Amino acid sequence: MVFFEKDFLDFFIELAPNNNKDWFDLNRDRYAKSVREPFREFVAHMIKLMSDDMPELNELEPKHCTFRINRDIRFSKDKTPYKLRMSALITPGGKKKRAEDARGVYFELGPEYVRVYGGIYEADKDDLYNIREGIAAEPAGFKKLYTDKKFRKTYGDIHGAKNKVIPKEFKEAGAEEPMIYNKQWYFFAEYEPETLLSEDLDKKILECHKAALPLKSYLNKLKNQ
Repeated sequence: MVFFEKDFLDFFIELAPNNNKDWFDLNRDRYAKSVREPFREFVAHMIKLMSDDMPELNELEPKHCTFRINRDIRFSKDKTPYKLRMSALITPGGKKKRAEDARGVYFELGPEYVRVYGGIYEADKDDLYNIREGIAAEPAGFKKLYTDKKFRKTYGDIHGAKNKVIPKEFKEAGAEEPMIYNKQWYFFAEYEPETLLSEDLDKKILECHKAALPLKSYLNKLKNQ
């Protein structure tokens, strides 16, 4: 099933050099018809597909997962008011609970790329300690997950900022598994923008979710231990 028409991409391509409220107001109906509503329907569809693995997702509505097109410009030097892509995070509890459950999938659709993300991008002090403690206790188990053929083929490597210094109790394990130095463990798959016009966009995102689900579930368990 095709969820998006070409005008989804064209809207953002035209918005880029006209990123202001006047242009957006003139194209607001077009935004609703070509962008907002199709995206909302797609998010609802993905919630349904992913609920086979996580039944608790059935409690979600698209509004619980979809991020606004408006940018937060309060602390940014870039004062353009609108994002140039649509994004959603489908995870138990929705986008507001993203720090609590790492099993979901985040995706961005726009004229630059289609990206599907997973893993942990933000971790507080306690979560960070728990994850490192869990990896240090069984580094071989962690390595088996991120070197899995399906995961590697889909995502490649795990990304994330690192600490130069970690608690001394993790240093020995850190020599064996350098990702203990990470303070983020995230990964993404990237596709051409035209992918969002294809019939198998939903299948691609679902495959990305499934390919990373063992690793995401593992990190989520460590974080919440």
